[in-house]
Amino acid sequence: MNKYEVAIVASSNLTDEERANVIEQIKGYIAKYQGTVTDVEEWGKRRLAYEIRKEIEGYYYFIQVEAEPVMAVELEKELRIMMETVLRYLIVSVDEQ
Repeated sequence: MNKYEVAIVASSNLTDEERANVIEQIKGYIAKYQGTVTDVEEWGKRRLAYEIRKEIEGYYYFIQVEAEPVMAVELEKELRIMMETVLRYLIVSVDEQ
């Protein structure tokens, strides 16, 4: 199994409950593709470096995952569909040292 970090910037227009649902939905996609979430780090509301879809702030989340490489490909497909709630995402493979 490989280790990945999934960085998510959620829309600042979402309520606390909606943001929690988005993160649970992402965790569900990870589990669907046989991945294991090891940690979820919430950085809170931050100002964006540049405007994205007329928004200047977003909620940052970093999710640590252990999974096979197919999970990263499939999760990216699912995140592309979630464009109303997820402003940006990045899936990075983490090297063990």
